[in-house]
Amino acid sequence: MAGLPPVYIVSVARTPIAAVERAGIESKEVNEIYFGNVLSAGLGQGPARQCAIGAGLPQTTIATTVNKVCASSLKAIILGAQNIMLGTSDIVVAGGTESMSNTPHYLVGLRTGVKYGDQTLNDGVLKDGVTDPYDMEHMGIAGELCAREYGLSRKAQDEYAIKSYKKAQAATEAGLFTEIVPIEISSGRGKPSYKIERDDDIKNLDIDKLKAKGPVFRPDGTITAPNSAPINDGAAAVVLVSEAKLKELNLKPLARILGW
Repeated sequence: MAGLPPVYIVSVARTPIAAVERAGIESKEVNEIYFGNVLSAGLGQGPARQCAIGAGLPQTTIATTVNKVCASSLKAIILGAQNIMLGTSDIVVAGGTESMSNTPHYLVGLRTGVKYGDQTLNDGVLKDGVTDPYDMEHMGIAGELCAREYGLSRKAQDEYAIKSYKKAQAATEAGLFTEIVPIEISSGRGKPSYKIERDDDIKNLDIDKLKAKGPVFRPDGTITAPNSAPINDGAAAVVLVSEAKLKELNLKPLARILGW
């Protein structure tokens, strides 16, 4: 990265609108937005564009949706940083959003005509999210192969998961997750809405149950439901700026991107 113009992160939040507001930047200053999204079925055209408009960014803001599976949001940040380094942008919002709970099931074949007999619904999370399209194997199988190759025992994975849960719980109680933006969720007609203002999954740690759970993907495997990543919904965004814009707007940097 030597010799390239510096890129700074000036804001972090769980929604793009809060990221821009917390940076103290006017929305019209944002040149473009890169947002990662993998499970796009049923979301409508251009999820990144929808995020931009929903965040109050002007329609002139360039919006690009990135799908690099689990690395989508990181790639979105890299693309934003590269554009700033090239001098084509000064302020970029980058991040990602995913709602696995809203991913639809697919009924393949209806468009061309269904023949006699039963039809099968395909789970969009499995089809487009966690299944290798070449070997048709679940991501968990790949995880088992990696665990075996690098000698990662069941005990080591359980201990890592427990440590991760405890660190997240402690950080939440200490008020360190200020990037979380509370949102109101509708419960349906006639029911009161409720507010989400902290990560929901971290409260579910039960160490005895975690250690007792059997493997999910192979009978002799080491990966279980509680020691691996759960199915979740979420979003996050950062605001990237050039050094010139940092000085012009008198912004306070949180970090400088040194490489990837």
